[in-house]
Amino acid sequence: MRTLELLAPAKDLECGLAAIDHGADAVYIGAEKFGARAAAGNSLADIQRLTDYAHQFGAKVFVTVNTIVFERELQATQQLITDLARMGVDALLVQDMATLAMRRVALGEVGHVPQLHASTQCDTRSAEKVRWLRQLGFTRVVLARELSVEEIGAIHREVPNVELEVFVHGALCVSYSGVCYASQHCFQRSANRGECAQFCRMKFDLLDADGQLIEHDRYLLSMKDLCQIDHLEELADAGASSFKIEGRLKDANYVKNVVSAYSRRLDELVARRPDAYRRASFGTVAYQFEPSLRKTFNRGFTHYFLHGRGPDIASFDTPKALGEYVGTVKEVRRQSFNVAGTASFANGDGLCFLTDSRTLEGFRVNRAVGNRLYPFKMPQGLKAGVGLYRNNDVAFEKALAGPTACRKMGVHLSLDLTADGFALTLRVPFLNEEARATVAFGHQPAKKPQAGNIVKQLSKLGATPYTCQGVSILNHADRHFIPSSLLSDLRREGVEALDALIRKHVEQAGRLTELPPMAPAVARAWQPEYKQHPYLYNISNSMARSFYEAHGLTNIRPAFEVGGGGAEAPLLMRCRHCIRFALGHCVRRGGEQPTWREPLTLRLGDGRRFRLEFDCKACQMAVYGL
Repeated sequence: MRTLELLAPAKDLECGLAAIDHGADAVYIGAEKFGARAAAGNSLADIQRLTDYAHQFGAKVFVTVNTIVFERELQATQQLITDLARMGVDALLVQDMATLAMRRVALGEVGHVPQLHASTQCDTRSAEKVRWLRQLGFTRVVLARELSVEEIGAIHREVPNVELEVFVHGALCVSYSGVCYASQHCFQRSANRGECAQFCRMKFDLLDADGQLIEHDRYLLSMKDLCQIDHLEELADAGASSFKIEGRLKDANYVKNVVSAYSRRLDELVARRPDAYRRASFGTVAYQFEPSLRKTFNRGFTHYFLHGRGPDIASFDTPKALGEYVGTVKEVRRQSFNVAGTASFANGDGLCFLTDSRTLEGFRVNRAVGNRLYPFKMPQGLKAGVGLYRNNDVAFEKALAGPTACRKMGVHLSLDLTADGFALTLRVPFLNEEARATVAFGHQPAKKPQAGNIVKQLSKLGATPYTCQGVSILNHADRHFIPSSLLSDLRREGVEALDALIRKHVEQAGRLTELPPMAPAVARAWQPEYKQHPYLYNISNSMARSFYEAHGLTNIRPAFEVGGGGAEAPLLMRCRHCIRFALGHCVRRGGEQPTWREPLTLRLGDGRRFRLEFDCKACQMAVYGL
C-alpha cells in the first residue's frame, strides 16, 4: 500500500493553517530568506506554530530553501538550516548543492535533521538524474512540470526507492524550472533567487528572419494554469506519491478552495482502492461549502503534457485570470445588459470578456437584477454574443471568508478498572499504539447509574483535534462512583498522551538522526544544453563548486547570476512549449508549412529582441538573448 500526499502552498501562517484544516497532508512554506518566492517569507516563530499544528494530524511541513546561495550568504543559510532542524520541520526543499554539506553540519549540532527534497529548480526530467539525486541522499524529487504520465511511470519503474512529487494545479512556468534566466537578463531579477519578473507574461511581436510581422502584441510565452484533478489516479498509478498545488503567493481563500477540491478527490480514490492507497495524514474533514476550481484565480486550465504534446496549452490573449464562464451577452442597453445562461449574479461581481482586438476587458457589476446586470461603468466593446467570464464571485468569496471546514480524527475511548483506580485508553485506527491515562481513586459502589455520565464526560472532545467514535466501559467500571472532575482529568491527560504519540509518529517518519555516506555519484550533463551552457548548473558559491568538483564535473562555470552568462547570445529559456506548433506550423505533427523564413524573433514593446531556436529532434524550443 502506498501513501498519497496532497501538498499545499502557504504564503503565510494563515494559509498554512487553512491548508491543514481543509485536508492537506503537507504544506510547503518559505522562511524569511532563501525561498524561491522572495515576497513570501515567514518568521521562524510562525513556521514553528504551523509545524506544531500540522503534526497534530500527522501532517508535515516542508520549508523551501531553494534559491541559489551567494558566497556572502553561506553563513546565514547554514544558520537557517540549523534552526529549521532544531524546530523539527519535516523536509527542506533545496536546489543549491551547498545545502547538502550544511545539513551535515546541522546534524552535528542538533542531533537530527529534516529529509531532503530536490526542488523543481533542480530541473529533473530523467530517471538518470533522479537516481543521481537519490544517491546523494535526497528522499524525494520534484519532477519537471512538463513530464507526461508515461515519463513519470518510466522514472518510477527505474528508480522505485525515491518519492516522486508532481505538480497538479496552478500557474505554469514556460521554461523548465531552474533554467530560466530571462528575468535576470532583462531586469536583473533572478528567478533562481525568488525574484522572477514574469517575463513570460509579457506581450511580444513575432518576427521572421526578414523582419516581417507574424504576430503582434500577443502573450506568446504565457501558459494556461495546470489542472490535473481528473487525472490523480493516473498519476498515482504511474508512481507519483505527492500531488503539489502551486501558489505560494495566493491568499487563504484560494488555498481553502483548491485544497478542498483535491482532498475530496483523493479521498474518493482511497475509498475506491483501499488496498492500494491511503492518505499520508490523519483525520476527516467536514466541509461547509462546495469547492469550485473555476471560481478562484485561473488563466483557463490545461493538462499540459500529461499525455504528450497537445493543443491549447497557452493563453496568447491574456495572462490574467478569466475565471469561470458564465454565459453570453444577450442584449445591450445604454446602462445595462442581460446574460443568456444559468449563472446567478450578485452586486459586486467582477466580470470580463475578450474584445474584438483580443484584449481582456474587465468591469464590476454595480447591481444585479436576475440576469440583467448594471455595471459600475459600461465597458467599451460589450455587445450581443460576447462570452462572459466571472473572475470575482462575491457570494463565493463571502462563503470562503466564514467557517468552511472542520478537521477531526476519530478516537475510541475505553474506561477500565485498575487495582487502585481507573484507566482510560484512547485508540485511533492509524496507530498501532494506544494512549493511556490512569488515576488512583478508591472503588466506591455507586448509588446511582454512572454509565450515562461517563459517556457524556469522556465524549467532550470539542476543543481537541479528535471526535468521539464511541466509549466502552470495561469490567463494570460504571458500578463504581466516578466524579465528573476525575473523568475530565482522565480525558485531558489521555488526550495529551495521544497528542504525544501522534507527534512521535510524525517525528520518527520525518527526522533523520544519521546520514548515510554519499554513494559515488558522478555529475554529468543531464541535458545536451548543459554542455554548451555550463551556467545551467547554477553554481553560485564556493561550496557548490567544491561539491561538483568532488563529484567529477570538469567543465565548471559560475551561475548566470554571478557572471556565468556572459555570452553574446545566452540561452535564456528551454521550453517544451513550442510557438511554431501552437500557431499550427509544426509540419512533423501535421501542421501547415510556414511561409516565413527562420530564425524567428520575439520582440518586446521596448524593442528588445530574443531569438527562437526549434529543436525538432527533442521537440523543444529555446529562447536566446540578442
